[in-house]
Order: sequence, then structure tokens, then C-alpha cells
Amino acid sequence: MPRFLFTLCGIAAVATTFVPSFSTAGEFNPDINIGDEAPAWLDLPGTDEKRHSLADLSDKKAVVVVFTCNSCPYAVDAEERLVALADHCVDLGVAVVAINVKKTAEESMELMKERAKQRSFPFAYLLDESQKIAKDFGARYTPECFVLNQQRKITYMGSLDDSPDGKKVTKQYVRDALAATLAGKTPDLQETVPIGCRIRFDRKRRTRRAATK
Repeated sequence: MPRFLFTLCGIAAVATTFVPSFSTAGEFNPDINIGDEAPAWLDLPGTDEKRHSLADLSDKKAVVVVFTCNSCPYAVDAEERLVALADHCVDLGVAVVAINVKKTAEESMELMKERAKQRSFPFAYLLDESQKIAKDFGARYTPECFVLNQQRKITYMGSLDDSPDGKKVTKQYVRDALAATLAGKTPDLQETVPIGCRIRFDRKRRTRRAATK
């Protein structure tokens, strides 16, 4: 073999050997993709005064996770549809879990309890003050939805349906994805653009280095 070809082959082999592997993000989600294992929440407080973990739902055929809050107009508009979704899921062996990670005065646990009582939420409404679970899911908006299959792999993520105005909904993305998931099929639509209020995450403050003499 000519020396220059040997050299090129050697470089290619080294490059192939040391190319790092990165997990790809979704089309609209910056951190997680369809088919990825869902991040697990642990011991989050709920408006029912109980602690909740994903592992508690091991008997469920699927789980719908919704990042939402008390004050976002988009989230408030979706509440009635979320209640209807949760009622629909009861006989399917599916759990609906709502998680609030916002940290304004309007999103306190006490006000969450009032909201859950006022709207008769038939689903767990949890608070994560660390905001970690939203970061792990790559959630950036309220509301933003994720469908998890029985193996807790993500089969759908994005908007609840095709309109932020509940009166104009023509396609129920989460329900359609859930039906396919329960049937062991791949949803026709696996990811959509989440539309809602931006989640503001805490920023880590940089510590100034002491001046050197």
C-alpha cells in the first residue's frame, strides 16, 4: 500500500475510534428526544399533601406528564382540557401528572392547593422548587406535555393539542399519541412545538475571582 494511503487510513481509523457519541435532542426540544428514557422525579410534594415519585406509577400502562402552572394564560386555558384528559385516562390505566416548577409568588404550594381544589383536579399536581425535573425533560414552556409508554420511554412531546384556544381545537395531539402508544404503535405525530409561557430558570451566579497581587 502506498505510504500516503497508509497514512490516510491510519488517520481515519484514529478519528473513527475517538469520535465522541452525543445523545441527540428532538426537533423542538433542546435536551431530549423521542425514544429516550423519561427522567424520573423523586419525592415531589403534591397538592394532596403527599410525596410523589415516578416509581409510584409502575402499575400504569402509560404516563402523561404536563409542565404547567397557576398563572400562565395558556396553562389556565388548558386546565379544562387537562381535566377532561385525566378523566379519559382513568379507565385506560394511564396516569396524568402535572408539575409546576415556576418560582413566583403566584406559584406557591398554598395557591396551587387552592387552584387544585377550585378546579377539582383529578390528577396529581406537584411542585419542584429545584426546577430540576423540567430541565431534565428539556421543558421550556407551560403547558408542555410528554407521553411515556409502559417502559417509560418518551413517545410524544410538545403541545396538548393544535390550538392554545380550547374552543378552536381540531386535533388532540396527546390523546392521539396516547392511543397509539397504548396500542403498541408509533404515534403518527411524535413531536410538536410547545406553545405557552416561558419557564424562567434560576441562573447560577458566577463568583468573582479574588484579585491577585
